[in-house]
Amino acid sequence: MEKTNGREAIALPTVETGIENPGLELTEEGVNPEETRRTEERGQSLGDGVGPSTHQRKSLQPFSRAWSFCKRHASLFKKILLGLLCLAYAAYFLAACILDFQRALALFILTCLVLLVLVHRFLKRFFGKNLTRCLKPFKNSCLKLWMKWVLAGVSLVGLILWLALDTAQRPEQLISFAGICMFILILFACSKHHSAVSWRTVLWGLGLQFVFGILVIRTDPGYNAFQWLGDQIQIFLNYTVAGSSFVFGDMLIKNVFAFQIAWFLQITMGTTATETLAVAGNIFVGMTEAPLLIRPYLADLTLSEIHAVMTGGFATISGTVFGAYVSFGIDASSLISASVMAAPSALALSKLVYPEVEESKFKNKEGVKLPRGKEKNVLEAASNGATDAVGLATNVAANLIAFLAVLAFINATLSWLGELVDIQGLTFQVICSYILRPVVFMMGVEWADCPTVAEIVGIKFFTNEFVAYQQLSEYKNKRLSGVEEWIGGEKQWISVRAEIITTFSLCGFANLSSIGITLGGLTSIVPHRKSDLSKVVVSALFTGACVSLISACVAGILYVPRGAETDCVSFLNTSFTNRTYETYVCCRGLFQSTSLNGTNPPSFSGPWQDNEFSAIALANCCELYTNACVPKAGPFP
Repeated sequence: MEKTNGREAIALPTVETGIENPGLELTEEGVNPEETRRTEERGQSLGDGVGPSTHQRKSLQPFSRAWSFCKRHASLFKKILLGLLCLAYAAYFLAACILDFQRALALFILTCLVLLVLVHRFLKRFFGKNLTRCLKPFKNSCLKLWMKWVLAGVSLVGLILWLALDTAQRPEQLISFAGICMFILILFACSKHHSAVSWRTVLWGLGLQFVFGILVIRTDPGYNAFQWLGDQIQIFLNYTVAGSSFVFGDMLIKNVFAFQIAWFLQITMGTTATETLAVAGNIFVGMTEAPLLIRPYLADLTLSEIHAVMTGGFATISGTVFGAYVSFGIDASSLISASVMAAPSALALSKLVYPEVEESKFKNKEGVKLPRGKEKNVLEAASNGATDAVGLATNVAANLIAFLAVLAFINATLSWLGELVDIQGLTFQVICSYILRPVVFMMGVEWADCPTVAEIVGIKFFTNEFVAYQQLSEYKNKRLSGVEEWIGGEKQWISVRAEIITTFSLCGFANLSSIGITLGGLTSIVPHRKSDLSKVVVSALFTGACVSLISACVAGILYVPRGAETDCVSFLNTSFTNRTYETYVCCRGLFQSTSLNGTNPPSFSGPWQDNEFSAIALANCCELYTNACVPKAGPFP
């Protein structure tokens, strides 16, 4: 080393020798020699001490490769598994249908519905744009106008032919048709903007309601389908399955029912996506739950759309109360068909009373998505469903008791006030029977049944539909049990036709107490629009009530007795000891065919003439119906 200015200098040979040092080379390359040494020592110690782990890793390599292969081809395996499951289900389905098709009818219908949904989704996914392109020529203004007039002409001719041919056999159906015209004129007179009424929406809605009514009430396949659906719902409700909203509420409503029905109503009636979706959802859920389907958009709805949403809630019932009505003895198929028929009518009449004069932000369904439930699994959904079911049942029972108590108090007060002026038996039902008697007559109810039906309709509107359906069930049970129609000058039951019309007229939440329920539910979601909600709620309530009454008119037009008439001669020739509706009808016919001739044996006419069992059947009927069996000189009453 040399010293330069007091510092040691490294000679060049020394530096050259240092460059040949491997550690220096590693340092220059950025590698720590010490760390490298420790790594080598650690690897050597692992190699010396844990040799078996290496063998284990080698033995697990086939499983690792298999796992990697499965991950790479997971999609293919899912398709294969799905295909195998479909083949297994197809084999099971065919076996069930071959062994007993009637027993497998429910499975067959459900399978067809699933296939229909899958085909719809397939066509929409792969051919949606092509279908839209094919329909573009129909958007031509001249073609649309031409098709509109053709469709209107065909509909008018069809309606005239229907009235001429069908009502020729049953003229009383014309009264129900006149009732529809009367209610439409009343609603048009109450319209907010007469010049802005979209008659396309009104006519399409009423037309769809009429078509649904024909399918359900007149055609055997439609009637049997809804009868079967009602029976299945009753069976389902008997199981008391909790958490059904988790299983059906999101996917089934979203992909099958609410969106599809809303889409159909929207393209035919020209309504907006939000109001149509809410009204379609009312077929399945209640008036406070349906607005939740469009909860993010309630703040931006126009007044006309708010009116439509409220009207849909007032005009229909929900699945949550369906079981309660059925438990009263109300016909399930009539309840379902009334709810389905009410959806297009609610939109139509809402746009008649409160037509759209603002610019809506939701003219199509893009951007309108249903919210998903908060439940994470089936157990949580079942727990929530059971809790809600208990709360609902308690609430229904409490409301029913409360309204019955209120009705009893009102009747006691009216009776006391009536006695002060020598009017005996003055009750709320009696007042309703006089005020609403012309209304129910225009629905197609026979005049003899009008006082009773008017009482029930009045109870529904001014009190509660639960109480009204309970009252209707009492009359129905009396008829089925064979009670005499008139006792002490009072009618004990109403005809089957009147029962059906009344069932349709009661199918809705349009009563005074629902105003508070609707306002409370909607204002909790959009509190800043409370004034707008309060502005249209009374009009929506009246419109919803008219929707139910028009549905009853449609039922009055379309209703025909079903089933074969009872052969009374054969029926009464058998031994009978219990009162039934068939027994009463046959005995009444026998009484009307019997004449007394002094002390001589009674004579019979009609099918009872020259029948050796007529006298025995008459004696048996007189034992059951002593009030009707009164000897007179002439025919029995």
